[in-house]
Amino acid sequence: MISSINPSIKAIAVLIPGILLSFTFDVFTPLSYFVFILIVTFTIGGISILKWLKIFSPFVFVALSFGWMAILYTNQSFSNGEVIVTLWSLEITSGSMLTGISLALRSLCFVALSLLFALTTDSTKFMLSLMQQCKVPPVITYGILAGYRFLPLFQQELQILRQAHHIRGVGRTKGLKGKLNQFRRYAIPLLANGIRKAERVAIAMESKGFTGDTDRTHYHQMTIEKKDWIFFSFIVGIFFLIVALSYSLGYLNIFGKQF
Repeated sequence: MISSINPSIKAIAVLIPGILLSFTFDVFTPLSYFVFILIVTFTIGGISILKWLKIFSPFVFVALSFGWMAILYTNQSFSNGEVIVTLWSLEITSGSMLTGISLALRSLCFVALSLLFALTTDSTKFMLSLMQQCKVPPVITYGILAGYRFLPLFQQELQILRQAHHIRGVGRTKGLKGKLNQFRRYAIPLLANGIRKAERVAIAMESKGFTGDTDRTHYHQMTIEKKDWIFFSFIVGIFFLIVALSYSLGYLNIFGKQF
């Protein structure tokens, strides 16, 4: 299962194809890799299809918007080919159409890669891996982890504040001035509670000997095993294999230059 892969190796394995995909402007390369990501996600990822679709579906509309804007306002170096249709004064060519489709597919690849990482990675293990394998200072990693843990608490406290205001007869106000007053009523107590919680966490960490030194021991040791390198080689290797296949078929396009 992908959830057992070292988080740092997994992050690098996902990041490399994501960056390199941004240089491709053909349809075959991102489409093929997107299909590959889907196969990996639903076969060895252990991710529920319904949960994945619930998170992924809003990004489909974002990707379609990116693609449509790219079709309408493609740079002249990418808008070559025959004119397919004319909308008002805008001419949509085959080149601009392929560029827009490619941008939409690349966006979907980025989202699929991000979900593959996010839905199979424990945040605590990821921070520990960053400290132990990537040598990120503990001050940064523990600060990020503490902030991440505070998010559900803030959501719960906001709900309590709304219920308390509703019981006291303070409902939602209309108009810009009312919205600003309502924001102030919520923001000040949340900020005060956030400062109190931050102070308590800081005191608790200092009382347990946390000084921010990188030379420290860990109860949970994160290691890099053979399966981690196999996963890395699999994810990155398939990407380069698809690029090679795209090149051999004559589809590969990097920054508008056909190979």
